[in-house]
Amino acid sequence: MQAPIIEIRDLHKSYEGLKVLQGVDLDIRRGETITILGGSGTGKSVLLKLITGLEKPDKGLIRIEKKDITPLKEDELVPFRRKIGMLFQGAALFDSLSAGENVAYPIREHFRLPEEEVQRIVREKLRLVGLDGVEDKMPAELSGGMKKRVGLARSIAIDPEIILYDEPTTGLDPANTERINQLIVELQRALKVTSIVVTHDLASAYQITDRLALLHQGRIAMKGTKKEFKTSAIKEVQDFIGKRIVE
Repeated sequence: MQAPIIEIRDLHKSYEGLKVLQGVDLDIRRGETITILGGSGTGKSVLLKLITGLEKPDKGLIRIEKKDITPLKEDELVPFRRKIGMLFQGAALFDSLSAGENVAYPIREHFRLPEEEVQRIVREKLRLVGLDGVEDKMPAELSGGMKKRVGLARSIAIDPEIILYDEPTTGLDPANTERINQLIVELQRALKVTSIVVTHDLASAYQITDRLALLHQGRIAMKGTKKEFKTSAIKEVQDFIGKRIVE
């Protein structure tokens, strides 16, 4: 069993008195793909923001490679953010930048490289997601699935150790959903990254993941393998899966 690359302990987060996370405990193992399930508004995306340091928890800690990042200032978070790539819900591309410039953005933010090297990396990352030759296209010229893949190329541009996926298949048709799911699996194998996927899409989760964790009422109701989820007698799991376990 791989040692955890991320350790989350007693994590709490509220917004204007509304409790979203109420004591999340979760270990994420190096090199695995773990999917965090839960309905809308259960705090899945909030958890990703806390892992990246974009927001601070009210209580609890998040260790990345044994270092608690929760008290760190912005400049102290930079080395940890270099380890993390993120595919945002909706891809979140810069509309005023070409596909290639979107992928180049984090490279230029984190490194000082010759322009020819930046362009080489951009082409390589776009090729990895099946988008050769789209460097000069603007986001408005791309389909929804292509935008997601450009976003994915951007998330791996700085060779992260950890990739966070926020609802990666939301809004996509079945063909593009399948394509994104395959890419998540292929990139995890090719790049040896740790992948954390947030979704409410159970079919996609079963396709891509090593383990699952169900977020319910601010806590992890269950974590385990796909087989353990399918055979679980825990009511919250049964309700989410939408079937009852007959003893």
